[in-house]
Amino acid sequence: MRRLLMHSPIAVAFLWIVAYLLLTLLPLFVLLLYPVPSGRGFWTEFSVALGFIGLAMMALQFVLTARINRIESSYGLDILLQFHRYTSLVAFFMVLVHPVILFIAQPETLQLLNFFEAPSRARMAMLATLAFLAMVITTIWRKQLKIPYEPWRASHTILAVLAVGLGFGHAIGVGNYMGLFWKVVLWSGIMLVSLWLIIYVRLIKPLLMTKKPYVVEEVMSQRGDVWTLALRPLGHDGFKFQPGQFAWLTLNINPLSMREHPFSMSSSGDRADRLEFGIKAIGDFTSQIKDVQPGTRAYLDGPYGVFTTERYWDSAGFVLIAGGVGITPIFSILLTASERNDGRPFLLIYAASSWEDITYREELETLKEALDLSIVYVLRKAHDGWEGETGYIDKAVLERHIPRHRGSRHYFVCAAPVIMRAVELALFELEVPVTNVNMEHFDLA
Repeated sequence: MRRLLMHSPIAVAFLWIVAYLLLTLLPLFVLLLYPVPSGRGFWTEFSVALGFIGLAMMALQFVLTARINRIESSYGLDILLQFHRYTSLVAFFMVLVHPVILFIAQPETLQLLNFFEAPSRARMAMLATLAFLAMVITTIWRKQLKIPYEPWRASHTILAVLAVGLGFGHAIGVGNYMGLFWKVVLWSGIMLVSLWLIIYVRLIKPLLMTKKPYVVEEVMSQRGDVWTLALRPLGHDGFKFQPGQFAWLTLNINPLSMREHPFSMSSSGDRADRLEFGIKAIGDFTSQIKDVQPGTRAYLDGPYGVFTTERYWDSAGFVLIAGGVGITPIFSILLTASERNDGRPFLLIYAASSWEDITYREELETLKEALDLSIVYVLRKAHDGWEGETGYIDKAVLERHIPRHRGSRHYFVCAAPVIMRAVELALFELEVPVTNVNMEHFDLA
């Protein structure tokens, strides 16, 4: 029974959640042990509790973004990053509410807002809060503020280190709950682990990546303004991946520069000697892919992701739903299945702007000869004489094509957010089991 639980993805995911909650609350429980300052009311203590929980959650953000394989394989990196965003907002709320309650409970502490006359512990608190605020604003409204990805990522790391480091310095400076040496050691350990993760992700891991470079073999134009970037390992064996996974790509520069971007592999998961990525030209970096010259050095951090049929080897078949360039990981799934002579049925429902925008159109039709594959194209701009589905992938389209026994298949959905939300709701209304639906988001950054 114990071995079964340890190998169950649900059990492992649950254990990670329990570990997160314990790590978040454990420092608070320990700090509330003797000695407790006397003469302080409930609201003051509640304010302090929020501050410590917020600080612990901020420190744990470095764990969530460290791309630790054992954690990532339980949820998928996209879910972890979504969780990172939401918990960061919760931590920020606690950090803001902490002084507000304190000011109300002890009005005399308002004088600590005078930056130039306040003690250093209060200055560190104000600077930590400002760093946290700047980090939240530049993350939520990065695109509206037109902040390029690379400068944002570098500033995000710096602001995070400042917010956590200054917050820790503030707690040490106040001293009420840090009066014992072992309590300082406990929190110092938490801070050192966070610092180590930053150093590992930003310095050590990129240096290890330079030991296994890749070279661009060719760049091929595809329909739908998509480009296939083909890489060959240089001086090493490369890596195999589970079809549907992705990797972080750095081109033509040292990975220490932080200019890495996540892209799904579109090639067969069983071929380590040649990795292909389907990249749509929609931004500054992706628009330059077509100009990348063969021979250009590249570096990869991967593979990542749980958007793969490999996790469901006992499934009776699969329903694959794609929109636009969301076909990339799904094409990898189909290509790998064809090379393995997978006899299970595959249904692909693929939405595109027009007939000419269907990426891998000819390749998909060829795969029908090697697989039990049915394809339903959904065109927003149908040409004259088109007799297939038109408009968007909605409940009506899905009801016409997905199997009558909803739970007999596993569903994989990759498209723009608006399409994914609509498809997710439609599948729910069609009584497809939630546990059978897998979603892959475009925007991880």
